[in-house]
Amino acid sequence: MTMDLGMSDRVKPIWEKVRKMVQEEILPLDAEYHHEVGKAPGGRFAFTDRQNEIREGLKKKAKEQGLWNFWLTDSERGYGLSTVEYAYLAEQMGWCALGPEVFNCSAPDTGNMEVIERYGTEEHKEKWLKPLLEGEIRSAFLMTEPAVASSDATNLEFSAKKDGDEWVLNGEKYWSSGAGDPRCAVYILMARTAPRDGDVPRHSQHSMFILPAGLEGIEILRAMQVFGNDDAPHGHMHIRFTNVRIPASALLIGEGRGFEVSQGRLGPGRIHHCMRAVGQAERALELMCKRAVTREAFGRPLAKLGANYDIIAQCRIEIEQARLLCLKAAWMMDQGDARAAAPWISQIKVAAPNMALKVIDEAMQMHGGTGVSQDTPLAMMYAQMRTLRFADGPDAVHRMQVARKELKGYTNQKV
Repeated sequence: MTMDLGMSDRVKPIWEKVRKMVQEEILPLDAEYHHEVGKAPGGRFAFTDRQNEIREGLKKKAKEQGLWNFWLTDSERGYGLSTVEYAYLAEQMGWCALGPEVFNCSAPDTGNMEVIERYGTEEHKEKWLKPLLEGEIRSAFLMTEPAVASSDATNLEFSAKKDGDEWVLNGEKYWSSGAGDPRCAVYILMARTAPRDGDVPRHSQHSMFILPAGLEGIEILRAMQVFGNDDAPHGHMHIRFTNVRIPASALLIGEGRGFEVSQGRLGPGRIHHCMRAVGQAERALELMCKRAVTREAFGRPLAKLGANYDIIAQCRIEIEQARLLCLKAAWMMDQGDARAAAPWISQIKVAAPNMALKVIDEAMQMHGGTGVSQDTPLAMMYAQMRTLRFADGPDAVHRMQVARKELKGYTNQKV
């Protein structure tokens, strides 16, 4: 099959509008928005009036232009874009932390909305999907656990036990992204519903649930920190559930089908993350180049010192390589065979964050001490990218999947 990774005529005008809004309206306010963190009376996990004004004002402008819910494949409610087309937009939205939410394309909401749309009941859609689509509430995805190696999700031990027409939840989750946001109203949660040592196959021992945040027995223990940063007011929370009761209707699609739901959610999400990483790298390279031509040391512009020409050139080369690999993975997803697309998604999940980390690190080096301070976005970007090497599967797991696929043609042995 011929693979066309060029930007389609359909998406190009949308891309131009998104890029214009990101560069001219969102980026100029992004630093101010994040510098407001901690100034609200409610603490770090609350919003100031100025934050609400900035965020909601930008969302209103985006919605008025129809720049909203690009991730929706349903052309009646969204643009009906392909994965490749959406990937170009995700890159532009990734230029700054506030970007995706302005267009209602934030993680974990997009993945959660896809789950509700695909697997939820009409009641779930009315109660949760509708306000999420309107950007009125936020959500969190609860999967990772502190006491097990969650990179192998069959290890997950958070318990859901049936009691009459209810499920009783017990256990702890952490790195629950978005659970710190005061607007977070709904959780999608994976729990063990069959014993590890029983007759149920390993990948059928878990189920996925949807439930309101703030139920009795739910306790937010702490915000997880990345290099000392709690990512407030979004937050990646450590949460304890003690005998939390939810109705039988909270079960999504069916008992034992948690992996089916999670894999349907994570594939596209990984592509979105990686294309946003490309956007982060582009921004870092821009900051690096501006610094290189405007600052002097030893009587010369920084660009002409040491190996900085080579460094800038190599960053450009590696950004382009990563972008093309991401687009190839997106194209594979668009062919409709998720299994065939999986090794390509694993490749970009390793390549894109590592590339972005390298570019951001070089940009920080060009800025000197300022580069690791709060005076540029680079330190925050670096922390986000380093975290992405764990989120949705660590590098080692993805490399293992790529290698297995590569070795399959050379041996009849199981590898």
